[in-house]
Amino acid sequence: MRKYLFPAQRKLLITCVWVITLAVLSLFIPATSATEKVKPEEIVAKHLESIGPAKARASVTTRIISGTSEVIFRTPPPGQAVARAVLASEDVKSLIGMSFKSPVYPREELGFNGNSFIAAYVTPGVRSSLGSFLMTHNLVFKQGLMGGTLSSAWALLDLANHDPRLEYTGTRKVDNRILHELKYLPRGGSDLQIKLFFDQETFLHVRTEYERVIAAPTGDRGYLSGRGTETRYKMVEEFSDFKPEGGLTLPHTYKIKLTADTESGAFLADWVISLTQFTFNQPIDPNSFTISTG
Repeated sequence: MRKYLFPAQRKLLITCVWVITLAVLSLFIPATSATEKVKPEEIVAKHLESIGPAKARASVTTRIISGTSEVIFRTPPPGQAVARAVLASEDVKSLIGMSFKSPVYPREELGFNGNSFIAAYVTPGVRSSLGSFLMTHNLVFKQGLMGGTLSSAWALLDLANHDPRLEYTGTRKVDNRILHELKYLPRGGSDLQIKLFFDQETFLHVRTEYERVIAAPTGDRGYLSGRGTETRYKMVEEFSDFKPEGGLTLPHTYKIKLTADTESGAFLADWVISLTQFTFNQPIDPNSFTISTG
């Protein structure tokens, strides 16, 4: 006896056949990942628009931004201090200065004059851990990375000049936020691993990470005295509280976090800078960017 299918049954059977066919075909079609779909150039273009229109960005030639800063040293000897803070920049030149009321840490001055970078001594012949890290890795200033969009030297404003290689590595969850991540590879190479992070929706630059791992020395007997472990450095810049200033959208809270795990011990400190006054297109003495070590 023949069995006949009703129209509804035939329709269901055809649908099932199509679903199975598509499932089988999908096994032979290579998937395209999110990182392949998004190009670094797209992230950069959207980021620049998040700062402001091209005309507004081009109209700002100098920046003098001031406020207050608090430093917290979290490893022995612990302590904290409050300071006045200023960020100044013109073209590729940039300066970060903090003046503390502390005899052991009276100031932090970091300046790039377009040719050389200098971190001032905080006491005679001695630099801070932050200053020493940046002296060793001065490309952070020379590449226009330090200070992010607060600086006219910001690397992504002039990629042609710096000519880094950018790699989009997808999104990453940081502090319960989904961020776009770009690897920044300086021309000529670097010992630092540099990662830039952007808000998933606004494309504002909210974070930069710098990390270096130095392998433990081999061929010696350091392990007998407890030495011989790898050395790690990590500096993180965070930017938040974005508001309009002079036609640009800029952060008003700037945080620097430095951690180090070395043979001589661990170090951890935070600098939190609250910015309240933004002045644009005022003349800046070029000598201001040349820091005296004394």
